[in-house]
Amino acid sequence: MKNIFKILVACAVLIGATSANAQDEGNRWSFAIGVNAIDLHPVGEADQGLGDYFGQFFDTSHYNIMPFPSKFQLGYYVGDGIVATGGISVNQITTAGDTRIKELAYTSLDGGLQYNFRNLIKKDGIIDPFVGVGGSYNWLDSDGFGTFNGTVGFDIHLTEGLAFNLQTTYKHAFEDANPKHFQHVAGLKFIWGGTDTDGDGIYDDKDACPTVAGLEQFMGCPDSDKDGIEDSKDNCPNDFGPAETMGCPDTDGDGTLDKDDNCVNEAGPAYNNGCPDPDTDGDGVVDSKDKCKTVKGPASNNGCPTDRDGDGVLDADDKCPDVAGIASLQGCPKPAAPTVKEQEQLNQYAKTILFDTGKASIKAESAKVLADITAILKKYPSAKFSVDGHTDSVGSATSNQRLSDARANEVKNYLVGNGIDEFRLSSVGYGEARPVADNKTKAGRSQNRRVEINLAN
Repeated sequence: MKNIFKILVACAVLIGATSANAQDEGNRWSFAIGVNAIDLHPVGEADQGLGDYFGQFFDTSHYNIMPFPSKFQLGYYVGDGIVATGGISVNQITTAGDTRIKELAYTSLDGGLQYNFRNLIKKDGIIDPFVGVGGSYNWLDSDGFGTFNGTVGFDIHLTEGLAFNLQTTYKHAFEDANPKHFQHVAGLKFIWGGTDTDGDGIYDDKDACPTVAGLEQFMGCPDSDKDGIEDSKDNCPNDFGPAETMGCPDTDGDGTLDKDDNCVNEAGPAYNNGCPDPDTDGDGVVDSKDKCKTVKGPASNNGCPTDRDGDGVLDADDKCPDVAGIASLQGCPKPAAPTVKEQEQLNQYAKTILFDTGKASIKAESAKVLADITAILKKYPSAKFSVDGHTDSVGSATSNQRLSDARANEVKNYLVGNGIDEFRLSSVGYGEARPVADNKTKAGRSQNRRVEINLAN
């Protein structure tokens, strides 16, 4: 019988190659049956020929072993890892340490509480260690006595509902006249009470999908594609996809989900079921919308070319589609413009326009020069002009900018009021940004305070 417990533990580890259900809310009941050994030696009674506490603890020659089933224990899971136990055991005592004694019949009734550590270590682990406290009433032949008990042990789960049980209980007699002793037990524990139809570790009474294996986070319901969305809420339960598309993938990123995409690896518009729409002539109009698939043309003309006046500017972009023009003028012909000499004359006139000091209002004595400017502009009714306002650097840049804008606009309004088409004129102020002379001198500042009228096209 040497090393009997070491052998039993080794065998159990070899057999227990898989995890199994432990005693818990789903499997509340257990029944253990095993052999027991009583050891009266390592109990701190050296003066009585017995050993010190735990002395020669594994010396099986001190064990009184009942080699057939002699320990029976019923357990009920109370909750939070605690199991209430009650049991009975029998044995024959023939050895007290190294001393042989007359055979005594040993019987005990046990009760107590055990705390299981399995959930603290590994919830689905094979090994389930526990500790326990309780009490016993024991008989040696007809003499009875009570003990306070402390137990340590572990279960090794062999398969679902079956575990190898190994435990040691120290029984401390209430009275010194009665023997303190250890009781070692090795056996099998049967666990039952819960049903897990789909085998996912979640009992049917707590499993929202009891017939299909699933995950604890989804109350036992599956997530087949492992995308974090349970199948019942996943529009594509077998294809990994993000939550924002309800679990459906879009492999080519074209906005058409794979389940609706006829070309999952090529980006294409939704109207073409996710497939790319060809553009044979490369004009930017896809064939499905191009009425001239082999000839380039603008989208505004359904992909067909058009240029009625032949000036190289397509009608869609040609402001004068029936008159040949130039691209810079959006297809319109270059208008007649003032001569260089007339342009110079315009600016000479413009520089003499007088304004009230610090204001945009034009002085009355400028009427003659404005009339001369108006006459030149009316000679070229198709030409466009820009009225540009400038100031010197006296004062803040912000106020100068505002003043130049206002004066340029005032001249423009004067010209429009005297018969010039407003669409031919634009106005802009440049403030002190474009000096033509040195602002450090009075003469220079005078030259910089000016209005210019320039040809704009």
